[in-house]
Amino acid sequence: MRTEFAPAKVNLALHVTGQRADGYHLLDSLVVFAGVGDRVTVTPADALTLTITGPQGAALPPGDDNAVLRAARIFGPARGAAITLDKLLPVASGIGGGSADAAATLRALAALWGLPLPPAADVLTLGADVPVCLAGGPARMTGIGDGVAPLRHPLPPAWLVLVNPGVAVATPAVFKALVQHDHAPLPDQLPHWTGARDMAAFLHAMRNDLEDPAIRTAPVIADVKAALAGQPGCLLARMSGSGATCFGLFAEAGAAAVAAAAIRAAQSSWWVADAAVLG
Repeated sequence: MRTEFAPAKVNLALHVTGQRADGYHLLDSLVVFAGVGDRVTVTPADALTLTITGPQGAALPPGDDNAVLRAARIFGPARGAAITLDKLLPVASGIGGGSADAAATLRALAALWGLPLPPAADVLTLGADVPVCLAGGPARMTGIGDGVAPLRHPLPPAWLVLVNPGVAVATPAVFKALVQHDHAPLPDQLPHWTGARDMAAFLHAMRNDLEDPAIRTAPVIADVKAALAGQPGCLLARMSGSGATCFGLFAEAGAAAVAAAAIRAAQSSWWVADAAVLG
């Protein structure tokens, strides 16, 4: 048996820098991972099966198109394993739940079967976020997700409050609503941040270029962002990925926990989690 953690992926900044002739958008994104996520457990079996549990499991069908099963089939059709996905992250929420699950499945099955991880080109076919999720650490993601460069300097201690209003946002719809497709990239060299406040000051000058089109698609995202921005100690409030999850960046664990509790009390139907940024 093997269990792998599938942490939430958070785009601290996401710049859309162009669009290829085949329609794929080019990105330049600062990606980190939070200490909250799903778990994938694999055990030996004759056939390939998937069971989904957890508080968000009912929203995710275990069909053949599930990211976990697609990841498992990358290794070849003749291998079997009983896979259990314990689903804590909301579905279609902009924090890489499906991609993190696929990456965790690749790691778990490679260990179970004694195989190397699949080639990078095969991993990319599973989704643009899967390569960075497979790398699993703070990174700069570029291109269509094929460029993953670990950060040169360690991140300072920081905490996140993640909030999703229970609205699934389709990534193609957000990109379709994008007006400009050639925004400026991140700076060539990212700074060495000395603390969370230093990092937040830099991030305030950056963007998520998908935020405005996502808000036009799902206006409640603006309410989520405002709820986070209004919490004491919140250094930055921004949407992650293509939404609808937003994050608040905090310098202290206690402030993040208090903020999460306040938002949870005010909006009982929203999904709320606080967690450390993983180094």
